[in-house]
Amino acid sequence: MFEDDDDYDLRSHEKLPVFIKAIELYNLVDSLLKGSNKEDRVETQETKEHEEYMEHFFESSKDMMMANAMLIPAKIAGAEGGDIYDLRMENAAIIRKAAREIITDARGLQMSGFPDIEYLDLLRNEVDQFRVLFAKWVKTFDQENYIIDRWGLFNPPGVNYDDHDPDDDIPFNADDFLGDL
Repeated sequence: MFEDDDDYDLRSHEKLPVFIKAIELYNLVDSLLKGSNKEDRVETQETKEHEEYMEHFFESSKDMMMANAMLIPAKIAGAEGGDIYDLRMENAAIIRKAAREIITDARGLQMSGFPDIEYLDLLRNEVDQFRVLFAKWVKTFDQENYIIDRWGLFNPPGVNYDDHDPDDDIPFNADDFLGDL
């Protein structure tokens, strides 16, 4: 079935600097959150007044941060596997959103009493380093290898959602294709 793809490396994305940094970011988030419990939160006037809400907010911020950190490497792998411009850009948009939400989630942790805020600054620096690698990676996307995005969001420059697709002009007869099946 995949005879022509014998030389294709399904794990080639793991060598990309942006993927390596994404894994480092995941490991940092994982380490940061493993040791943090709601019982260790720093109490402020605000956290005391809204204790139950702040506990839920704290746990929710942790869960969202972890989910976003896990999503980033998966979407990089997906973008690399697809190698079609519009699919790569769609994954890139999801990655950008997840990375930005990690920073938002960090702020949520801080507001709800996360005790080790100096680690949140380290996390912010790591996300900023990831951002630079991400921007360089997106520049490598082949704008000539695309399928028209009929939703109009992720087309290469100069391609519109309502453009004629030249592939529509290729005659196709299912009987010829399927033969005697």
